[in-house]
Amino acid sequence: MSRIKELLATGQPGDAVTVKGWVRTKRELKDFAFLELNDGSSLAGLQAVLTPTVPNYDALIKQVNTGATVSCEGVLVASQGKNQRIELQAKALTLWGEADPTTYPLQKKRHSFEFLRTLGHLRGRTNTLGAVFRVRNACATAIHQFFQARGFLWVHTPIITASDCEGAGEMFGVTSLNLENLPKLANGQVDYSQDFFERPAYLTVSGQLEAEIMAMAFSNVYTFGPTFRAENSNTSRHLAEFWMVEPEMAFCDLEGDMDLAEDFLKFIFRYLLEHCPEDMQFFQDRIDQTVLATADQIIHNEFARVTYTEAVSLLEKSSRTFEFPVAWGLDLQSEHERYLAEDYFQKPVIVTDYPAKIKAFYMRLSEDGQTVRAMDILAPKIGEIIGGSQREERLDILTQRIQAQGLDPQTYWWYLDLRRYGTVPHAGFGLGFERLVQFMTGMDNIRDVIPFPRFPGSAEF
Repeated sequence: MSRIKELLATGQPGDAVTVKGWVRTKRELKDFAFLELNDGSSLAGLQAVLTPTVPNYDALIKQVNTGATVSCEGVLVASQGKNQRIELQAKALTLWGEADPTTYPLQKKRHSFEFLRTLGHLRGRTNTLGAVFRVRNACATAIHQFFQARGFLWVHTPIITASDCEGAGEMFGVTSLNLENLPKLANGQVDYSQDFFERPAYLTVSGQLEAEIMAMAFSNVYTFGPTFRAENSNTSRHLAEFWMVEPEMAFCDLEGDMDLAEDFLKFIFRYLLEHCPEDMQFFQDRIDQTVLATADQIIHNEFARVTYTEAVSLLEKSSRTFEFPVAWGLDLQSEHERYLAEDYFQKPVIVTDYPAKIKAFYMRLSEDGQTVRAMDILAPKIGEIIGGSQREERLDILTQRIQAQGLDPQTYWWYLDLRRYGTVPHAGFGLGFERLVQFMTGMDNIRDVIPFPRFPGSAEF
């Protein structure tokens, strides 16, 4: 069997091939028929030409419709059409699975992304979602290549955890208890000693803390896996289940962290343009006419770098009227981030040194006692795409920071032990994988860059 992508690239007239895939379109003329076949390997399909010499031709042509699955044997010939170099002159056709044209929902016409989300089991067969998932695959491959080439160890951090990395409490609980008959203590609270893990457990919001453990033994590590947020947000930028990439580097400060993050994004974009040119051109033509220019800008320009204090000043001096207030000490909202990246700098910008009160406990406190050594990379059209920091390696200050955020240091005894036994300056960042794919493709809604989106009220399959 030959993949269509390979045939379109290197197939030559006279080659005998067998192609298996799904029928995108069927056109019947008096003495022959055209089938456009696609097997998911490429955006373009391969045209198969059938004549009555094909065994059982009349019956097959009646049964084969858009959405049907077939196997087609034949010989490649030079195509007479303008948009294709070769086509398949069929000698035999096998029908594997029919698709009733009166009920098959993906006929040859434009469908809205909202409609396609109701067809999660079929939408991968469309041009747009097919291109998205090929790009997603290429991005994942590039991520591993980037870190492996630099000697990073890929670590698999736990999906089930007892720790809240972000301290925000937006976590999905994991339990084996009967929710209709929960065991209770004398004070009325749930008796977790009878639960599977004998304590409250959750789906992870981040693998960072566990990655820090591994970095304290292997120097440079990275995670790449699913994370979960029980945040009731129905927006185009939020998912309840998403994938995160989180490197952690021992003997690294904030400057090294920023340098790695910038190199990382440049590498991913360069890899994508080299390996998915057809799909990227599709997004340029059909989704966002700035996709290729954005990629070129990422690859060939240094990112701007400003402190949070400087960023607030720029926002206050702008003539823009923002929905959310701008003031030192308040977190930057998406509209603020996009103004900085799209309008002021017109390229990605790294904002550093945020107020300690609006950042997580693990970020290193600066000498001024008011800010932390944190950084966010803001990208045009999407806002924050990477968040990172130099981690707090000083035991006493980390303990104070945990307490200041209303958390119990005993819960993080193991995390504090890393500062007791061989502490070292270290840093890392987190990248939301779906936001990266969304940024690269120009897709408006993050629910359209993951095969099976999970969001409030939606958990099919």
